[in-house]
Formats: sequence, structure tokens, C-alpha cells
Amino acid sequence: MKKYLFYTACAVFIAALVGAGQRFPKKYKNSLSEYGFFTGALARLQPAANVLPYDLNTPLFTDYAHKQRFMYIPEGKQAVYNDSAVLSFPVGTVLIKNFFYYQDERKPENGRRILETRLLIHEENGWTAIPYVWNDEQTDAFLEPAGETKSVTWRDSKGTKQTISNYQIPNINQCKGCHISGKSLMPIGPSARQLNGLYPYAEGTENQLVKLSQLHKLSNLPDLEKVPRLVNWQDASASLDARARAWLDINCGHCHNPKGPASTSGLLLDIHNTDPKALGIMKTPVAAGKGSGGLLYDIVPRQPDKSILIYRMQSTDPGQMMPELGRTVVHREGLELIREWIRQMPAQ
Repeated sequence: MKKYLFYTACAVFIAALVGAGQRFPKKYKNSLSEYGFFTGALARLQPAANVLPYDLNTPLFTDYAHKQRFMYIPEGKQAVYNDSAVLSFPVGTVLIKNFFYYQDERKPENGRRILETRLLIHEENGWTAIPYVWNDEQTDAFLEPAGETKSVTWRDSKGTKQTISNYQIPNINQCKGCHISGKSLMPIGPSARQLNGLYPYAEGTENQLVKLSQLHKLSNLPDLEKVPRLVNWQDASASLDARARAWLDINCGHCHNPKGPASTSGLLLDIHNTDPKALGIMKTPVAAGKGSGGLLYDIVPRQPDKSILIYRMQSTDPGQMMPELGRTVVHREGLELIREWIRQMPAQ
């Protein structure tokens, strides 16, 4: 709750600065189109020759928004492979993430509405997160350091009308809430385990890491059989444990890891943790407050309704819900996955 109030206060502060006429640094362009990442009509998101699309094996949930990702790595520079963290991208890299909703998920050809584009720019002094908000005409997106709230309506894959009246486009400080690692801002998604999968490039389907290596944008890539791979949490052919750990890794592990802002909780939900107690099994919370719901343990095997993890995942109260940023609604399918994972755990 304290973090929520802090970031709310930051949003008000940033909005006050902008409202008072204080400009954001000029090095950040006013509109997305000025960067030249895309060709043709901007809303088509057709990448320029030096911009590469990518996807994650298991993406972060953000209020059911779809995402289209791209990366720009400067000419002559390479990311460096490592097997456990996000690739080491060179200075000048820009990670570009577009958030959108189809009008009707059953008929993508009917069009979509892009709400925002977030840029993660690797500068000499570290990474910077910059939000751009799309206009109603879908012709461009404009720098908005204070973030914004949008209302969005769409039909889901079952044809049911869905509405989110308070979709949150984060301000710059809220971006830090998810992207902070130690004292530095870092990307969350593009690790080897997340990129180790196929992508349908215009010139043919290829493994994403191999593609980067072929383009001389990635160095030190070992044989693929030695590269870790995170499963797709929706892949029913994967084990329930692997799917659940993948979901927790991307949605919770960026905070709940030894270097994350939630490390003091002792609850480590990143994929690298192998300690059952640190994973939450029969672990009492350090200081959950009302977020515990009066429950005693983070995870009680075979009893999801007695597990604090489930209690917080199914909440939308800012003082209780987890993750506490990046969503305003419950991820129903993710919640059911974690419920089933706990339900099938061996009894203690």
C-alpha cells in the first residue's frame, strides 16, 4: 500500500511539473514517429530495417492487453548472452513495447486500438523508461511523462463484451516499480529463457536467439540445447509446475527475487529459486498486514483458499492485490493456473 501511495504521489508531482511548464529532457522526442522505428502508417507497426520484432515465451499480464514488441540495437553493436538474466544490451539499445486491444479478438482483421507505447532506452548512465500515449486517431503517440488513464472496450475470444474504465498508462516512476533491480532500472522480459522460442519473421520462422546471432546482434550464444527455455504458461503439453513457475517468474519474479524490491519479504518467486520455503510453501509472511486476509501461510499445499498468494492474486484492492502494479483486474486464467498448481502440490 505504501508503494501504491508513493507512486500516486509521484504521478501528481510529475503532472504538476508538466502542468507548470517544466519540460521533460529534450533528448526524448515528443512523438513516437520521430524515432523512425516504423515505416508507413504508424499504427501498422511495420518495423524499419534496423528494428527487429520479438516475443516472450510467457509475457507479463497487463489487463488483457495484447503486446507487440520490437528492439533496436545500434549498428555495429551486440547484446551479450547470459543464461540467467536479461541479455546484456549495449548502450543505445531501445526496447519498444506497444499495448493494444483488438476490437473483437475473434476477428483481428476488424482492427485494433493501440493505447500506449513504452520505450526502454539504454543510455550511458543506465536504462530510462519513457511512456508514449496514442491519440484517438491512431496516427501517432506522444510523450506523456505523467502517464494517463484510459477507458477501453473490446470483445474477448468468446465474444463477451469487456470494459476497463481505468486502464493505467504508468508514469515514469511507476515504470520503476516493476523494472527496478538493485538500484538500477532494468528490462524484465528479454532474457535468453524468454527469447528461446520461434518467431514468424517476414523472411521465415526462426529461433529468436539464433536470429539475433545471425544478424550479429548477439554474441556468445551457445548451442541451443544448452540454453534455458521458459515454457508458455498456456501450453497444455508442458507440466503444470513448469507453467505455474513461468507465470510467477514473469508476473512476480521481477520484484520477488534476491535483488528485487520485494526481497525483504523472503518470498522469492523467480524461476531460479529452488527453496520451497522461499517459494512460499508453509511460509509465514514477514509483514503482509491486511494483505494476508487473516491467513497464516503464503502457500498451503492442496489448499489454495488458505494460501495468501491466491488471496492477493484475486484482489483488486490496491492495498492487498498482487502484483500491485500493472493491472486493475484479476487475471482469471492465471489465477486458476496457480490455484490448480497449489491444489496438486504434495501434502506437507
